Order: sequence, then structure tokens, then C-alpha cells
Amino acid sequence: MPENVVHDTLDLVDYFEGVFNNLPFEKRILITYHNHLWEPTLSLASYLGFRKKVGVQNWLDEKDIANILNISGFEVISTQTHLLGLIMTTIARKMNRERSMVDRKYSVSIVVPARNEEGNIPKIVSSIPRFGKWQEIIFVEGGSRDNTWDRIVEITNKKTRPSLKLRRARQKGKGKADAVWLGFEKAKGDILMIYDADRTVDANDLPKFYKVLAADIGEFANGSRLVYPMEQDSMRFLNQLGNKFFGFVFTKILGQNFKDTLCGTKALFRKDYLHMRKHNKRYFMMDPFGDFALIFGAIKNNLKVVEIPVRYKERVYGSTNINRFRHGLMLLKMTIAAFREFRA
Repeated sequence: MPENVVHDTLDLVDYFEGVFNNLPFEKRILITYHNHLWEPTLSLASYLGFRKKVGVQNWLDEKDIANILNISGFEVISTQTHLLGLIMTTIARKMNRERSMVDRKYSVSIVVPARNEEGNIPKIVSSIPRFGKWQEIIFVEGGSRDNTWDRIVEITNKKTRPSLKLRRARQKGKGKADAVWLGFEKAKGDILMIYDADRTVDANDLPKFYKVLAADIGEFANGSRLVYPMEQDSMRFLNQLGNKFFGFVFTKILGQNFKDTLCGTKALFRKDYLHMRKHNKRYFMMDPFGDFALIFGAIKNNLKVVEIPVRYKERVYGSTNINRFRHGLMLLKMTIAAFREFRA
């Protein structure tokens, strides 16, 4: 592989998919990268002038690399360390993908929960790429103090292409979870997606979530903002530490990798969601976020979880609806609930 691919490439999934398409089936790829545990030491060496200065880089561990390769069509054969653990090498091969996603197109419902997002609404529809048999975008609004609902009405009244439907709903309840469940109830697509109206995740990443399900790579696609470097001020430092801590804890409790439990972008099959609503009702009653009912349901029903690395961007309009301390306490309660449910 070319030098510094892992550390410098903006979108590693796209890069390795390109490698997949041009690599003979019998060949292998060898990837060399720095161990993420050495990041502080190497950064200090660059600062002191003992190492060439570099820009912001991707610092990925072997699980991140394996996950990205899996999404891109490869499976890991082995991972080894060299030079006192400084250098990592991963060897991978192509997986046999006879069942192409082209032959298994599904319809997609994209639910967009929105509160105080007036400035973001007009840009959402045009930013979402075409994928799937057909798409519907369902805006769900509640409790806004600005003109979010008026913008949603304007957008959803516009004519669109035949393969795209625009719909809207207004909450009677409160909170993001209530908005997501309302959107899912109205959805008609085979695949359900959540895309937050703050647009801090690039809509161009949504086809990756679709592909994971459509190509049978996984059954529940969970976005992760904690793989690539974030834009400055996109997430407060304490929030980053909290998310990393809870991601580590939930991974240990649930037995599948969850580097980022609170990324708003998720996807699953509608049939699996309906099964969860019927058989795992208590998860939906106790979750104020909307993330954990789906995560707990996926684990309880033995769905294959795949994390999709996304680059987290700064808001261009409005302010976050997250209260770090109040929601942090809620997150702690969800952690205790997860331990009781899956480990006690």
C-alpha cells in the first residue's frame, strides 16, 4: 500500500472500495500504520522538532481498521506489531461477494428529527444522494422556538422526482426518541434510517449505511464519530471523553463493538424494528435518546452490528440540544440498565 494511506486519507472506506474493485481475488493487501497508542509520543516528537511535522491525522486502532476493511469488502487474516509496538501491519483478503447490492435494492425511509433547525432544513433534501429502490424523507418536528416547522412545510410541499417522497409530522410528545418513533411509524421503506437535522454528519455518508444492510455485511448500522478526527468545536472536549468512556463500557457490556453509542445516524431493516417494538417494548419506554432502544434491541435479537465511521462537522446553524450534565446522567442510567439486562 502507498505510504501513510491510513493516516492521511480522508475517507478510508471509499479508498479501500477502490482497491477492492481493482484487486484480483487471489491477491492480498498489506497495510502498515502507526499504533494509535503512540500518538501522544509521536505528536510530542513533532512538536519538539525530533520528527517531521504533519497535519491532523487519522489514528485508528486494529479494530477500526478491521471494521473499515469489512465494510469495504475485505476480511482480516492477521494483525501484527513491530518495533516495540510502534508499527502495526494488517493483512487482508477479498471476501466473496456474489450477492451484489445492485441485485438487492431496497426502499429507504430517512427520518429527520428536527427542533430549532430552521436554517438547516432547506439544505437537507438536496444534500442526500440517490440510493435504493426509492426514498422517502420524513421530517418530524416538535417544540421548536424558531420557524423550523414552516421551513419543513415549504420543503415538503415542493415537487420531487418520482423516486423521492417528502413527508412531515409534528410531535405530540417531547424529545428525540419520540420524534424518531413517530417517523418510524409513518415509514414505508424496507430500510429505516435516522439522519439528524443539524447536518453535522455529511449526508454523503448515508449510502454507506444502506450498503452495509443491502450487501448483507450487517443488520444494524451504527454511525461512529470517534474514528476520524473531528472538526474544531464540533464536540466539546468533555463530551468527547464521556462518549469514549461510555463507548468502551457499552462494548464490554454488550459484546459487540460500540465506539460511539450516541451518533444520531443509524440504519436497520424495518422488519427488525417492528420485531423490536413488539417483543422489546420496555427498551423504548426507558430510552430518552432513541439510540439505546435500537442498540439494546439489536443485541437482544442477535443482529450483526457494523459501525460506520463518519467525520463529525461543526454546526453551521443553531446550537446543540444536548445538555452535557443532564444527558450525561441519563447516559449513566442507560449504562446501569444495560448491565442489568445483559450482564447481571
